[in-house]
Amino acid sequence: MILNTLMHFVFFYPLIMAWVWMIGGIVFYFHWERRNKRDPDHLPDTGLSTPCSIIIPCFNEAEVIRDTIHYAHASDYPDFEVIAVNDGSTDRSAEILEQLTREYPRLRVVHLASNQGKAVALRTGALAAKHDFLICIDGDALLHPNAVAWMMYHLTSGPRVGAVTGNPRILNRSTLLGKLQVGEFSAIIGLIKRAQRIYGRIFTVSGVIAGFRRTALDRIGYWSSDMVTEDIDISWRLQLDHWDIRYEPNALCYIYMPETFKGLWRQRLRWAQGGVETVMRHGTSLLHWRKRRLWGVALEYLTSVLWAYVMFAVILLALTGLIIDLPEGWVRPGLIPQWAGVILGLTALMQFLVSLMIDRRYESDHRFFRNYFWVIWYPLAFWLLSMATTVAAVPIALIKRSGKRARWVSPDRGLRPPET
Repeated sequence: MILNTLMHFVFFYPLIMAWVWMIGGIVFYFHWERRNKRDPDHLPDTGLSTPCSIIIPCFNEAEVIRDTIHYAHASDYPDFEVIAVNDGSTDRSAEILEQLTREYPRLRVVHLASNQGKAVALRTGALAAKHDFLICIDGDALLHPNAVAWMMYHLTSGPRVGAVTGNPRILNRSTLLGKLQVGEFSAIIGLIKRAQRIYGRIFTVSGVIAGFRRTALDRIGYWSSDMVTEDIDISWRLQLDHWDIRYEPNALCYIYMPETFKGLWRQRLRWAQGGVETVMRHGTSLLHWRKRRLWGVALEYLTSVLWAYVMFAVILLALTGLIIDLPEGWVRPGLIPQWAGVILGLTALMQFLVSLMIDRRYESDHRFFRNYFWVIWYPLAFWLLSMATTVAAVPIALIKRSGKRARWVSPDRGLRPPET
């Protein structure tokens, strides 16, 4: 009886969440994206002129920082400054940034003597900024010319908007892992953010591209230096302080993602650990009735952690049954029931179709449709990766020393084609 219940939970949870994300994504699309009839190249006619600061924390970004600074300065926005914070880089980042200050008068560079972590670098940039609205991007992110304007459209739309997150798009698609992540960012991450926006709260702004109101940051004390994912933590703290967080899919930002399993594992393990740390730190705050709007996001996350451990237990049980004889009824003949597998497969294809129809406006059709051939492998590859990283992340978060500074390392940016 218990085993049957666990098996049903393992296979019904992804099924139910897929439909929740699809329905939420469709509602978001018709309520905001389609109704406004706008796209990344066509801004709403609001006459935006409020100045902002673009903050770029950098650590060993010599390979990509020139492009990042160039694209930031190419923003089609009337009044902005660019602040690059060199967080104790050991490569040529500092030298390159100083050279770039002579090419770009709007660029200011702040050097930290040693690596203090992304949270400290972001706070340093925020304190050095002249303006009250901050657009924060990674040191290897390439902004769309209108991304800043789209972010500012939300930040200036109301006094309770504390943050807005944009829409990262993957540049490197040369391997199967890269192609899978194209589908993931559309069919999973994009739909999740749309659905969460519909029911009122977002689990996290994207650390790749996020805009903030300085007043909101002042109230909550800026980024936490001891959290492995500063973006998840600050998203929760802003919303617990009753600030509104929005998702703007027209604010495009182009990024490189890992295309090796080692790089992907390290990235997703950090994401999983960051989620666990955030819930551990702020979970008790949710017990207050005034924090109820965050209950849906918290319940979704906690259920996903439970699912990961139940799925892990089911797999272990199935593998054990191949080695030794277990009591009758403890393990099924096949790990995946045939009818559940068919339903999950059809649901995954439906989910990718929905996301494709929504997201094709943000991509060139020939590239997008070509890469979607590979997403049929997504459920197996990434649900299993999510399970494994979550199972590994919980004990890591539990034994982590309280207050330990979270410092970053150079990321895996994938396998890029040679320059021509």
